[in-house]
Amino acid sequence: MTDGNVLDRVIKDIGDVQSRLFDHRPFTQGETKFMLKEFEEKRHEREMQQMFEMLEMITEVKETQIEKAVKLGDMHLCNLTGHFEVALRMCNNIIEREDSDKMKKFLDQRREQRKKEWIAFVDDIQCKNTAVNQTFANKEDQLKTYYTKLEESMHISPSPSENSS
Repeated sequence: MTDGNVLDRVIKDIGDVQSRLFDHRPFTQGETKFMLKEFEEKRHEREMQQMFEMLEMITEVKETQIEKAVKLGDMHLCNLTGHFEVALRMCNNIIEREDSDKMKKFLDQRREQRKKEWIAFVDDIQCKNTAVNQTFANKEDQLKTYYTKLEESMHISPSPSENSS
């Protein structure tokens, strides 16, 4: 058993030596933890530095730039408002002119249409008047011939005093 024990110990020692020589996990884990810790510290420091720089910039803007912007706005907003009002009036005038031109064109078209309709109406009335006059003349001629025939058939001759009237 002692030989077995010794042999077991030798095998165990050889395994320990081999694991120490060829197994680098503890070393790489330690290096990884060290690098990670260093990276986080540097990152934290960089982030803190950036935050302080941003805080300084914000403070500077708050103290100087806002006041400048307000002063410039107070100085120039009145002018801008005036310019915008003038531009708005000009735009409204242009729109009104366009609308009045459109309305004028529309009214001119409607007037022209009514003029054509009036001419057509007058022509129609004249045609109808001519037709009525023609019909009246025809009826008058028919009545004259009828009464002339009636007088002839009744042998009534008109007296000279009736002809002169």
